[in-house]
Amino acid sequence: MMEEVIKEKTSVSYEVAHIMGGLYGDGIIALKGGFSREWVQQLHEDVMKLYEDALQRPGGAVGRGPKRHYVEIHPEDIRGFVDLATHPWVTAVCKAVLGPEYKIVEIGFDVPMPGAVDQPWHRDFPAPEDTIIGRRLNSLAFNLTTIDVYEDMGPFEIAPGTQWDLPIGFDHGMFPPKESYGRYQALAQRKMPQMGDISARSALTIHRGTANHSVKPRPALVLGVDAPGANNAERHDLQLTRTYFETLPENLRQHLTYRLVDKLEPIYQAHTIEGLMMGEA
Repeated sequence: MMEEVIKEKTSVSYEVAHIMGGLYGDGIIALKGGFSREWVQQLHEDVMKLYEDALQRPGGAVGRGPKRHYVEIHPEDIRGFVDLATHPWVTAVCKAVLGPEYKIVEIGFDVPMPGAVDQPWHRDFPAPEDTIIGRRLNSLAFNLTTIDVYEDMGPFEIAPGTQWDLPIGFDHGMFPPKESYGRYQALAQRKMPQMGDISARSALTIHRGTANHSVKPRPALVLGVDAPGANNAERHDLQLTRTYFETLPENLRQHLTYRLVDKLEPIYQAHTIEGLMMGEA
């Protein structure tokens, strides 16, 4: 049950000013110890099984660089989806930044395997007009590591504040010119979360996965959320079986963009990022 796995009490209030200041400033914020280690270990078991299955299925895992994959999954494929989607910090962040009618549009995970190399600096998708012109964030990505992350595991690296960079000279609107790399490296922060931590970021903040020199994979769960008017749901296929849908609390149903099915269908990920396939040159 949620009350057993979430360390943060539901009575805790999260300041809107702190949330907005972090995401509109650095472009990333985090909650330490949002879940118990036992809950995360269960998530890790589910993710690694899904990863194994995806590698056996054509189109099941999408390359994000050498020895690095992304797998989009069904919410009911993991134990704890409801715990995550209704976590009081997650819902507070969504409401503060995206408004009361936010929608969850994606769930999946990244896995940098041993031998994964540095990715080029990038955004996950081109910046929309809402951000370029309106200076408003209309989507967020939440991440949860399923293991304790250390320096040699290819930690996530981010250049704070760059969600506002205009995409001048960006390849496909996502990949900044290499002459900008020095600035990103000067700004860069490596994130080494521990099991139970949750982060939220703008996927427009310039970032990259770094080289995994360890002997372990470093899985991280991804939850994508949109404000009204954002179009990221078009890149994804969030399916729910009717049986599973009936088990969901009403306060979660209204925050999902989904397709009801009798039986789950394999997901063929549409959001390939070709520029990541070769790693950093």
